[in-house]
Amino acid sequence: MDMFDKIEEMEDRRDKVKLGGGEARIEAQHAKGKQTARERIDFLLDEDSFVELNPFIENRGLDFGIGEAPGEGVVTGYGKVEGKLVFVFAQDFTVFGGALGEMHALKIAKVMDLAAENGAPIIGLNDSGGARIQEGVLSLDGYGHIFYRNSIYSGVVPQISVIMGPCAGGAVYSPAITDFVFMVEKTSQMFITGPKVIESVTGAKINSEDLGGASVHSSVSGNAHFTASSEEEVLVEVRRLIRYLPSNNEEKPPVQQPKKEVPLDERIQELIDIVPVDGTKVYDVRKVITKIVDDGDFMEVQAAFAKNIVVGFARINGDTVGMIANNPKMMAGGLDINSSDKCARFIRFCDCFNIPLITFEDVSGFIPGVQQEHGGIIRHGAKILYAYSEATVPKITVILRKAFGGAYVALNSKAIGADLVFAWPNAEIAVMGPEGAANIIFAKEIRESENPEETRAAKIKEYRERYANPYVASANGIVDDVIDPRDTRKRLASALEMLRNKKKTNPKKKHGNIPL
Repeated sequence: MDMFDKIEEMEDRRDKVKLGGGEARIEAQHAKGKQTARERIDFLLDEDSFVELNPFIENRGLDFGIGEAPGEGVVTGYGKVEGKLVFVFAQDFTVFGGALGEMHALKIAKVMDLAAENGAPIIGLNDSGGARIQEGVLSLDGYGHIFYRNSIYSGVVPQISVIMGPCAGGAVYSPAITDFVFMVEKTSQMFITGPKVIESVTGAKINSEDLGGASVHSSVSGNAHFTASSEEEVLVEVRRLIRYLPSNNEEKPPVQQPKKEVPLDERIQELIDIVPVDGTKVYDVRKVITKIVDDGDFMEVQAAFAKNIVVGFARINGDTVGMIANNPKMMAGGLDINSSDKCARFIRFCDCFNIPLITFEDVSGFIPGVQQEHGGIIRHGAKILYAYSEATVPKITVILRKAFGGAYVALNSKAIGADLVFAWPNAEIAVMGPEGAANIIFAKEIRESENPEETRAAKIKEYRERYANPYVASANGIVDDVIDPRDTRKRLASALEMLRNKKKTNPKKKHGNIPL
């Protein structure tokens, strides 16, 4: 056999691997509205940029009785997203349902190592029924190797998980450790124990979508950060996210000039009317964000979960920023358990990858009540304090309206490390709202007054003017400047430019102990 014969044999083997589980299973995958592993990779990456690694790896389980597994049920390699290097693995559901065995896990671990060593994001396209039962403890050990790499490479390179089908058991824990989880509506599921197992134990019939579908995980559990109606739409959103992120923790985030050039000294007149001066009236803070950021383009993270706080990525004058904002449209913008977790995790991601933080504050406080107290609001709320305090990236706060109590301190106040704090002229900064404060401080005067309601109104006004206005905080250096709302974009752009070379390090230690 000469070299050309060897080459032909190699190509035949490669073609066989590319067929995965065979034409019939590929057709079954398509019939479910799902792409194959290779089709997903081709759609995600720049055209003709994918280079496959370890296509000929095989399992060593000759006595497992599982037969051939082309490619070991997972496709791994590297390519580019808009010219940026990324590493990728895609589980192949046509081969043993994408179940993970020893060599399947080895392929994933190898590509994760390459991603970390070369400082590039790792994207996992997950479509797996879980551990390969026939391989027993070797499958479980394989999961362990992946979990370990998810953990030690956290904060080194961005890790993105895309759930493309049913993911059960150990298959869901790797995505849970990664930075962002995408799900496809109707065809993606995540659960520890599948509906059939629950039915066999309890006798109760459970729909897989109700148990762990995209809707549940995006709005109830908070496990999913992004969802879309089709695989193609989800992969487009993955590409969009990559555009905001640096490749690794030693890079600064990418700069991209806005499509529509707007002079920085051009005032944004609409900001005068979006936020009502009356603190009892609601508004959607996303309208403020989209008026200020470049091209009105805001990529919101966990949009359907803990809606009382809004987080996501945007750009201001070309600079990538992480936006955090109370949303008075939901729960008066107060902080509860879920919003605390959502906020703290986003802060820590941005700090990992050198993304400046901008906070738009309009907070009435932490949400009171027995349910929140018993659920651990103290512990969860403390995560925000910890995350902001620990973050060394540029941190800027704009107080839009209310900033009350411990929530004011938690949301990037000067005391916990904000570089700059701005306030709009209508801002109220106090231990509590003027109404509650006046009722406590002037209780006797109000009670003994001939006209209690008139006296109460006067005392509320007095408290607001003497203690709660932004000039009191400004006079004490707690607010750096009181600004015209229409100039907010200009002031933020200037602040980001000034802070571009900020260098700050925390005390040397192994790591802190965040109140998990």
